[in-house]
Amino acid sequence: MENLVFTLIIGAVSGWLAGVIRSGYGFGLLGNIVVGIIGAFVGSWLFGVLGVAIGSGLVSHIVTSVIGALVLLFLIGLVRGK
Repeated sequence: MENLVFTLIIGAVSGWLAGVIRSGYGFGLLGNIVVGIIGAFVGSWLFGVLGVAIGSGLVSHIVTSVIGALVLLFLIGLVRGK
C-alpha cells in the first residue's frame, strides 16, 4: 500500500513536469497529474521490459515516471493527430 501511494505522488509530480517539458501537448494541471500517474506505471513497466535500471531513490523514480509520462503524451498526441 505504501508503494502505491508513493507511486501516485511521484506520478503526480512527474505529470506536471512532463506537461512543462511537452508544452502544447498537455491537458492542464489536473489532466497532466493523471497522465503522470499513468505514466509512472508505464515507465516502470517499460524500463522493466527493456531491462533498464537507472538506480534507486527518489530521483530515479521521478526520471522513470517523467519518461513514462512523456511516452504516454507522445502516444496520445499520435492518436489525437498533433
